[in-house]
Amino acid sequence: MKKLKVSAVMAIVLIVGLVLAACGGGNSSSDSKDSAKKDKEQTINLLESAQIATMDTVMSTDVVSGTAMDQVIEGLYSLGKDDKFELGVAAEEPTISKDNKTYTFKLRDDAKWSNGDDVTANDFVFAWRKAVNPDTGAQYAYMFDGVIENASDIMTKKKGVDTLGVKAVDDKTLEVQLERPITYIKSLFAFVTFKPQNEKFVKEQGKNYAKTSENLIYNGPFTLKDWDGNGDTWEYVKNDKYWGAKDVKLKNAKINVVKQPSTGINLYTKGEADAVNLSAEYAKQYAKDKNRISVPQASVFYLKFNQKRDGKETPLANEHARKAIAQAFNKEAYAKQILANGSVAVDQQVPEGLAANPKTGEDFTKSAAAANKYLTYDVEAAQKEWKEAQKEIGDKVTIELLSDDTDNAKSSSQYMKDQLEKNLPGLTLSLKNVPFNNRVDLDSKSNFDMELSGWGADYQDPMTFLDLYVTGGSNANINYSNKEYDALINANKTTDAADPQKRWENFIKAQDILINQDAAIAPIYQRSLSILQNPAIKDMYRHNFGSDYSLKAAYIK
Repeated sequence: MKKLKVSAVMAIVLIVGLVLAACGGGNSSSDSKDSAKKDKEQTINLLESAQIATMDTVMSTDVVSGTAMDQVIEGLYSLGKDDKFELGVAAEEPTISKDNKTYTFKLRDDAKWSNGDDVTANDFVFAWRKAVNPDTGAQYAYMFDGVIENASDIMTKKKGVDTLGVKAVDDKTLEVQLERPITYIKSLFAFVTFKPQNEKFVKEQGKNYAKTSENLIYNGPFTLKDWDGNGDTWEYVKNDKYWGAKDVKLKNAKINVVKQPSTGINLYTKGEADAVNLSAEYAKQYAKDKNRISVPQASVFYLKFNQKRDGKETPLANEHARKAIAQAFNKEAYAKQILANGSVAVDQQVPEGLAANPKTGEDFTKSAAAANKYLTYDVEAAQKEWKEAQKEIGDKVTIELLSDDTDNAKSSSQYMKDQLEKNLPGLTLSLKNVPFNNRVDLDSKSNFDMELSGWGADYQDPMTFLDLYVTGGSNANINYSNKEYDALINANKTTDAADPQKRWENFIKAQDILINQDAAIAPIYQRSLSILQNPAIKDMYRHNFGSDYSLKAAYIK
């Protein structure tokens, strides 16, 4: 979900950021008054870039929702410092069969929901079945496809949901049957869609489940408070029923949605905030500040080319038009001038640092670049493709570009408009900037021509990016289909699943088809966060994949 995942998130999600409110100092003391004061000070204020889209774990696709869920709902594992996996509801590492396909987990005896119910194996069985049930409409159901036994047949209605390879042996014993051995399975067990849900509570709530913070229960380090389903504010409050509550230092974290970078900066400079993510103008201004930190992430942002809208082909159904646009904007200048936060221009969908060659240890991006020449900024090549496109779709072409409504998203949209209209004569780019939730809705319905979009790694494998674009995939929404591409991705889930080197080669071929041969998308940059932060804030872990951060270990020194 990066984390774009999340899901996927707009480019602006990374540059609006979070703010931690100043909480004051204080020396340790055995005096009860001082102790009470210290406890009270364990409060932080955070800024989010958008509203929570959903708090139903099986329906989440965006990073804001996923990050919220990671604070309040815990799965078998969670992400800790340096993205190391920590045991969550699982009491210990699972017993694994010799064929690496059967995982048996013992759950913590003291794992509780916030209403006092035990967290049981059935909570996972119920949630996972709900996720793969085609009637649910979960966009992330594909993450079970080819992973958990029978998920594929269930999703295509060939088998019932009760055949899914997950079983409650007893209340505290969960058995998981995989379709095949999966090297990155722990990444999935930590991911939001694999979190548990309390069946009894969900059924009691009915259609109201997860609509507000009052229609939810929690088993994570915090509970959610004062979230009305649409509002710009909510709060994480320490969960006293959490099994690890004694190690959770924060009392609460208050969240506000802030879309203007200047607002966060004002809070920081007035001493009312301890940290703020920097947009371009502020990243330059504070480039040498001693409290400025850079946080690289496994998230790539790109232009999505939708080939069919409202049942009709868009101009982007034309391959020459897609290839022209993919090469007609200066992504290096965009990263340095518009973002200016350490993000780097890229020509690939799989980000640097995500995966390494199983034989040589070489990064995926280097292997892919050695194997194929990638489309990149080249005005001459772009104009050549554009002339071919115009022969087929006309001299005057109007394309709508969908984006968020924040200042930085608007700046990004305007940059693309200036570049593309300048370098592709006859093209008019119509800008459509809407609130985040509206954009997510338009995206899910394929109701756009072109979109500034992004995707963060949900787990540590190229599949988390390349699986998006198979025919009928539920997250790309660009009406793209290539049988050869589908076959390569499917082979990596089935016949080549146990051959790491073959999987590697298949991924490189698939990405070449996606970006170079078909130009289904146009990569722009790999994001990095530029942050000003008061060093008094400790152990707020930011993640390279999955959700943006976790607060479980955070505290104010």
